[in-house]
Amino acid sequence: MAEELAAVIDEIRAAKPVPFSTSAMVNRKDLVERLEELRENLPLEIKRAAHVVADRQDVLAQSREEAEAILEAARIERDELLARTEIVRAARHEADRIIEDAKAHARDIRMQAEDYVDAKLANFEIVLQKILAAVARGRESLRGRLETAEAAGVHDAETTQRIRVRRR
Repeated sequence: MAEELAAVIDEIRAAKPVPFSTSAMVNRKDLVERLEELRENLPLEIKRAAHVVADRQDVLAQSREEAEAILEAARIERDELLARTEIVRAARHEADRIIEDAKAHARDIRMQAEDYVDAKLANFEIVLQKILAAVARGRESLRGRLETAEAAGVHDAETTQRIRVRRR
């Protein structure tokens, strides 16, 4: 259609000029037929253009809908990933807290066990000191008897032997 219009314009420009005027001589019948044909085809061309524009609008609307769907799916996936990340972060934090609590509890148990063992060893030490003191007193008592027996002049070999064996 644009080509037909260009051909008509070219024909008018190429037409013989009328002397002393800006008018030109053209074949009226031929020019009118071509212009009427263009006029008849004009609605068809406009309809085609309208269809192209409508198709373009449909394609754009469909593309927008697809883009929105993709964006919404991406938002949902992002939110899920963030939620999973937050859950993982919270789980790690809770796990770290539990481990720290367990370590603190283990330290408390270890300290209590050490305190218990220390108290038992202290009691054992006191008992041993009492036993050592009793042993020392017993030995001292035996020495005193031996010296008393020797001073009294008892030279009983069997009694002296028993006292000496007990000393060791």
